[in-house]
Amino acid sequence: MATVIQEKLHGMQISKTQASPTEVKLVISASSPELESVKKHVLGHFARSVKVPGFRPGKAPADLIEKNVDQRAFLDEFLEHAMNGLYRKAMESEGLRPTAQPKVQVKKFVPFTDLEFEVETEVIGKVSLPSYKTTKVPKPKIMVGAKDVNEVLKNLQTRMADREEVQRAAKDGDEVTIDFSSRDEKGRPVTGAEGKDHPIILGSKQFIPGFEENLIGLTANQKKQFVITFPKDYTVKALQGKLVTFEVEAKKVSKLERPKLDDGLAAKAGPFKTLVELKADVKKQLKLEREQNAKQAYENEIISRIANNSTVDIPKSMIDEQVMSMEEEEKRNLAYRGQTWQEHLAEEGITEEQHRERHRPQAEARVKAGLVLSEIAEKEGIKVTPEELEIRLQLLKGQYKDPTMQAELDKPEAKNDIASRLLTEKTIEKLVGYAAK
Repeated sequence: MATVIQEKLHGMQISKTQASPTEVKLVISASSPELESVKKHVLGHFARSVKVPGFRPGKAPADLIEKNVDQRAFLDEFLEHAMNGLYRKAMESEGLRPTAQPKVQVKKFVPFTDLEFEVETEVIGKVSLPSYKTTKVPKPKIMVGAKDVNEVLKNLQTRMADREEVQRAAKDGDEVTIDFSSRDEKGRPVTGAEGKDHPIILGSKQFIPGFEENLIGLTANQKKQFVITFPKDYTVKALQGKLVTFEVEAKKVSKLERPKLDDGLAAKAGPFKTLVELKADVKKQLKLEREQNAKQAYENEIISRIANNSTVDIPKSMIDEQVMSMEEEEKRNLAYRGQTWQEHLAEEGITEEQHRERHRPQAEARVKAGLVLSEIAEKEGIKVTPEELEIRLQLLKGQYKDPTMQAELDKPEAKNDIASRLLTEKTIEKLVGYAAK
């Protein structure tokens, strides 16, 4: 049921109708005192462009400028400034956060003495947070053992191995160079599941389970056809659990002669004098990588727990926008893999609308998390200072040598985006401090 609230504020009157938690209609009206200041401001815009006999540009009195100005242009700009200013004040007065361009309709206008207009817009609804300061999440322990280091060293030996082509059947540990193609159960080619002169080391588990095993026993120039069931957790959703037929031709079989794991290998691998130094560096890099991954996962878990225990009235337009953003990102990834959007939809057997609906829950979760973080930042009084923004801008500019890219960072929208990211980072840092206590 819609609720109507009326309020008088600073020379204007607001009548608010709350159709739903995220839909609001405002009727805003103002009279002469409020509009007079707008009139003076707008006349100032025209001062230098209006020619008044006997006066230099910009020096004529306001009443003479008004008499000589193009009335249509003057009234149009007056209405734009008046409604924009009154709308902003009304939003601030009512504590509303609009999420889309409003629908505006002028109801009454007597030039410079009386204005009434109606605004319909979507707004962010109420955000109810849990007791986020008491949300505790145990930090994961980062372990790097000898087995992990040895696995990296083994892969290094393989990359540095000498290849010797052999005229025999391929066996585990050999490198087989293949051409391959694939088709799904309907006989259609599977995008991305084809290759020419592709080297694969048998036993490396680079491909999906069962693929490398089917290459064992092949000799050069031999062809083979086999069927593989893709894993249910495969990264490409359309192929999860699907049967795919592969046609493979072995171009050559090579025996690998792996170098010994000694100081000589360490010297070839980088600026190391001994194998001990190489192992220490591998362990250090592995730890840094795992710490970074663990940090990201830890932060995501904190945000997820708090967001899941929060309630937020989210405007539909925000979720729609997030769905489209995710879709554009997916299209870019598909283009990188050489697949068109329509091919992707056909492969998954769904329409564009079905695809969007499938991603809506994830989009809603992302929007909700962002609104929750924004609400926490507000409660905690977290701000991004001009100095912090400038430091981040300079760091980003240092990553780009192209003057065009550096100029892009100076645009207002880029600065706003960077400031938003900084605010998110600072808010997450605050939550991590609470969660780890």
